[in-house]
Amino acid sequence: MPLGNLTSQFFANIYLNELDQFVKHKLKARYYIRYVDDFVILHKSKEQLEIWKREIEDFLKKNLDLELHPDKSKIINLSRGVDFVGFRNFYRFRLLRKRNIRNMHRKLEQFNLGNISLESLSEFLQGWEAYARLGNSRNFLSSYLNNFSKTSLAVL
Repeated sequence: MPLGNLTSQFFANIYLNELDQFVKHKLKARYYIRYVDDFVILHKSKEQLEIWKREIEDFLKKNLDLELHPDKSKIINLSRGVDFVGFRNFYRFRLLRKRNIRNMHRKLEQFNLGNISLESLSEFLQGWEAYARLGNSRNFLSSYLNNFSKTSLAVL
């Protein structure tokens, strides 16, 4: 089953429901968010988060035969921003991931080189713009849309 497929997302949600129940009812973590196989727990105490992380690792290994990714599961201060579901999330706002901005620029370069059609670029940009609007990116989006409309008019 391909990753990203709706079926795999559905089964991940069913399989990881046990984790949700454990974190919410056993650990009593108040601020727990999970999307498919990514999750975030917020707490003011780093020590408490370290305890919970160990308990979650034990629970996943014993009950679900899973392991946390050693490089991706870390405890960080929210002021640095948490990379989660396509954004760098802070306490009061969220920014676009830099790699997603680079991907958008690469797609524009591919179009300028003639490697993709205007129709394909347009479809990509509609989806990308919808994603970008979910973040706090008004200034970026307006300058990007301004530049793109000037470039696309020159191409047409």
